[in-house]
Amino acid sequence: MDLLSLQINHAIVQESKRRMIEESVAKIKKCLHLLSEEEIWYRPNENTVSIGNLVLHLCGNVRQWILSGIGNREDKRTRDQEFTEKGPLPTRDLMNNLDTLMAEVEEVLDELTPQQLVIKRKVQGHDETPVGILIHVVEHFSYHTGQIVYYVKSVKNIDLGFYSGKNLNSTKNDRVSD
Repeated sequence: MDLLSLQINHAIVQESKRRMIEESVAKIKKCLHLLSEEEIWYRPNENTVSIGNLVLHLCGNVRQWILSGIGNREDKRTRDQEFTEKGPLPTRDLMNNLDTLMAEVEEVLDELTPQQLVIKRKVQGHDETPVGILIHVVEHFSYHTGQIVYYVKSVKNIDLGFYSGKNLNSTKNDRVSD
């Protein structure tokens, strides 16, 4: 495998970890800190799950797709329980589950070789490469993170400050200072 391919493979793995761990998990944890357990487990109607359910669902999805699909660990997921859980489970437990899971994700991804990134694996009935798995998981994680953020902003009427101190109006034509 040539150097450019190795660099691209490394970049895919590192970027996936950054998007999930540094961005999405950090946002979810900030949101959980701002909510009471009652708010975390609140369901507006019978067709909507709680923030707690979304966290359980994200953990189940990542375990199945990355730990089992890429890391060849046992797939013990019971997807329906992620949605039927009524809680309340302690907020600390939800956050600890996220932290433990992301440590395991880092282990699996750090052991992934560039050659393994293109070997198809069966996940949730789909034939996927680890590259496809990472794209799926990052997109899925981001989607549900957005739902959690929206809920907190709606309920608390606050700016969560995720981009404080960053000029989001900057363009590529703006000069970068030294």
